[in-house]
Amino acid sequence: MLTVLVAWGALAGGGMAGGPRATAAGTALQRFGAGPVAPGVAYGEFRLTVPRGIVHGHLLTIDLADPRVTVDLLYPGAVGARSPVSRLAAGRGAVGAVNGDFFNITETQHPGVEATGASVGPAVASGRQLKGAVPDGQRFGPVMPPGATTEDVIGVGYDRRARLDRLTLRGAVLTPEGVLPLRGLNQYALPVGGIGAYTPQWGPASRLRATCGTDTDRAAPCSTDTTAVTVRHGRVTAVTDDPGGGGVPAGSVVLVGREEGARRLRTLDVGEPVQVDSRLVGRGPVPLRFAVGGFPIVRGDAPVAGLDGVAVAVRTSAGIGDGGRVLYLMALDGAPGQTGLTVRELADLMVDLGARDAVDLDGGGSSTLVTGDAYGATVRNHPSGGAERPVPNAIGVFSSG
Repeated sequence: MLTVLVAWGALAGGGMAGGPRATAAGTALQRFGAGPVAPGVAYGEFRLTVPRGIVHGHLLTIDLADPRVTVDLLYPGAVGARSPVSRLAAGRGAVGAVNGDFFNITETQHPGVEATGASVGPAVASGRQLKGAVPDGQRFGPVMPPGATTEDVIGVGYDRRARLDRLTLRGAVLTPEGVLPLRGLNQYALPVGGIGAYTPQWGPASRLRATCGTDTDRAAPCSTDTTAVTVRHGRVTAVTDDPGGGGVPAGSVVLVGREEGARRLRTLDVGEPVQVDSRLVGRGPVPLRFAVGGFPIVRGDAPVAGLDGVAVAVRTSAGIGDGGRVLYLMALDGAPGQTGLTVRELADLMVDLGARDAVDLDGGGSSTLVTGDAYGATVRNHPSGGAERPVPNAIGVFSSG
C-alpha cells in the first residue's frame, strides 16, 4: 500500500545555510535545512522578506548531470483527469515533485458543460506526446507576457539537458477526398473551424468542451455546428453531430470538428479509409523526452519584459541553471500569515535561486511540492486551500541511487 505523509514544511530544526542577504526579489533571503533527498537531488527551504510580509518557499535542486537522476511528467493515466501531486509521486516512486501546468478547472461560463481537468499546454511523458496546446484565448492562469504562447514548455531532452522550448502541433487527416488539417490533439479547446484528434490517452472525459469558446474569448458560447467521426483501425465506423464522451478504445481515434472543420468531417462516410498523423515539433536540436506547459518568466538570467507586478499569489516555478544541467523546482508555502509573490517578483526570486531560465507553473491552491521515499510522498508546503488540490500533471524527479 502506498502511504502519503503530510509534513507541513516546518522551519524548526532546519539549519540556516548562510546568513540573510539582499536579493532582487526582496530582502533577507534565508535558507534552511538544505540536504539530500536522494543521489543528485536536494531539498531545502527559504524565507524572503518583501514589503508586505514574509514569503516562505520550498526548493528542489536536481543535478541532471548525475546519470542516476531522471525527470518525467506525472499524470493520472489520462489527459482529462486529475490527482493530488502526492498521489502521483507515490504511485511512480518519485523522490520529488511539484505541480505542473494550468488547467481547465471550471466551466461556470458554459452551464451544462463539464470541466475536463485537462491542462493548457503541450505535454510529453516518457517520450510519448500526449497533447497539444489550446488557443491562447482559451487558457487559464495569469496574463502571459508579450510574445509568450500556450505552446511554451519547459522540458528535458534525450540529451539529459533541460531547456525552454515551444511545441507546435503538426498533423493531418488523410482521406480519399484529400488532406484535412489537424488543429488539436487531446485538447479541452479547439481553434474555431478546426479538427481535433482524441486518442485513448484522452480518457473518459466529455469532448463537448472542445467546441466551446473562441480563439480569443474562453467564455464565448459553445458552437452549434459540430461533428464527431470515429476511426477504428484506419476506417470510419461512425459519424455523428455529438462530440461525445467516454473512453476511446485502443486502435481508435475520435475526430471532433467545429464550424468549417465539422462541415469537412461530414463528407466522410462509414467504411472510408482515414489516416490520422500528428506530432509535436519543437525548436531545439534534440527531441524532448519530457515536457510540460508553462510561460517563460526568466530568459538569460533576467526577468522577461511585461511580467505582471500587481497580483500577489502563491506560486510554483521551474528553472534551469548551468547550461541545462541543473533543474530547480520551487513552490511557495500557502500557510496563513504568509504572503505570496507577483509574477515579476517570482522571476526575480528564481534568478536569485540560480535559474538562468524559468517558467511560471500553476499556483494558488495547486502549488504543491513533495519529496518521496520508500514509505510514500511527503507534502512539504502548506497548500493554500488547506489540502492538496487534484491537478492534471506534475514534474516528477527520480533517482536510482
